[in-house]
Amino acid sequence: MSNTVIAVQGLSIAFGKTPVLENIELNVKKGEVFGLLGPSGAGKTTLVKAIAGLQSINTGKIVVQGENMPNIKLSEKIGYMAQSDALYHELTAYENLQFFSSLYKVTGNMQKERIKEVSQLVNLSDHLHKPVQKYSGGMKRRLSLAISLLHEPEILILDEPTVGIDPLLRRSIWKELKYLSERGTTVLVTTHVMDEAQKCDRLAMLRDGKILAVGSEEELMRKTEATTMEEAFLVFGGASV
Repeated sequence: MSNTVIAVQGLSIAFGKTPVLENIELNVKKGEVFGLLGPSGAGKTTLVKAIAGLQSINTGKIVVQGENMPNIKLSEKIGYMAQSDALYHELTAYENLQFFSSLYKVTGNMQKERIKEVSQLVNLSDHLHKPVQKYSGGMKRRLSLAISLLHEPEILILDEPTVGIDPLLRRSIWKELKYLSERGTTVLVTTHVMDEAQKCDRLAMLRDGKILAVGSEEELMRKTEATTMEEAFLVFGGASV
């Protein structure tokens, strides 16, 4: 596939003797919003960490933009938002944004402009000069998302990005993700929320470290003759509906 940006081939990862991912095969296309849907413990976080080059693998390989991962050269092209916030709590939100944008080599007027843009997107403009240690959990998630967007990455990898975020802001964030994909950004997002999964162009359903099915919402529901995504997930997982 010439437009494949992320290719996961025969990937298996184990922690000690415990398998976490088994023989994962996956292709993500340029400019699509691709969702990894599954319950806690399905292996979603381990998979996106491996794709981002932050997790060692046992067998198989991951190719991102034609390069085997991990690859330090690709770090500037990837925006990664982890499930746990990696923030400097003693600094203000603005100082965090300044620090991370400098790491991404976004400086000067461009830095000021990007900080303004991403802060508006996640609705933190009025709280930028507050120490992060005074932020709520939801505000920290919003700041982490803003940081991942600072350098306008070609690939955006988000692990449960809207946990703890109110419904209205969650809707605006998903609107922005769709807008970014239309401009060519490839978005890979993990979720266990069905209504978020339905916003993705394609999905991979994961359970117990294995992919159950891959396809668009329409394809997955048609294959299972299901009327909801919950039903489709159960059918692919071998459970009765």
